[in-house]
Amino acid sequence: MLIAKILFVGPCETGKTVWANFLTKSSDIAEYNPTQGVRILEFENPYATSNNKGTGYESELWDCGGDPKFESFWPALMKDSYGVVIIFNADIPSHLKEIEMWYSCFVQQQFLQDSQCLLTAHHKPGSGSDKANPALAPPLNKLKLVHSNLKGDRKRSGWSS
Repeated sequence: MLIAKILFVGPCETGKTVWANFLTKSSDIAEYNPTQGVRILEFENPYATSNNKGTGYESELWDCGGDPKFESFWPALMKDSYGVVIIFNADIPSHLKEIEMWYSCFVQQQFLQDSQCLLTAHHKPGSGSDKANPALAPPLNKLKLVHSNLKGDRKRSGWSS
C-alpha cells in the first residue's frame, strides 16, 4: 500500500486543524486550542488506483502547530513528506508575508516541486471576502490557490472551496 505524508502548515489560527479533521472525518473541535507541535491523522483510501491497479493508499495528514516556538521540530516534520498544504487567513494582512517563510522552509528548502504544494486561503464564516484573490508575492503567485470556508455545521452545509 502506498503512503502519502502531507503536511498542513501555516500561521496560528488559520484553520489547519479544521481542515485536517474534515478530511479525515475526525470529530469537530468546539473551541480553539492551538496545536502543540504536531497531530498525525491517518486514513486509507482503498478505492484509489495506481497504474490502473486497485491498490489503495494511506494518507498521513500532519497538522503542524503554527507557533514559531516549534521551529526546532520542523526538520523532523519535513522528513519524507510528499506534499505541503499552506493554510492561511487572507483577511489577516500579516499572513501574506508569513506564508512566504512557510513556503521557503517547507517547500523550497525540501526541494519539493510547486505541484506538491497547495495554498489554501481559509476564511471564517461571514468574512465576506472568500472569493477575492490575495496579492501573493512571487513565487507564491504561481501556486494553486484554493479558497475555503466553513458555512455553519459541516454536517448540514459542508465546505465551500
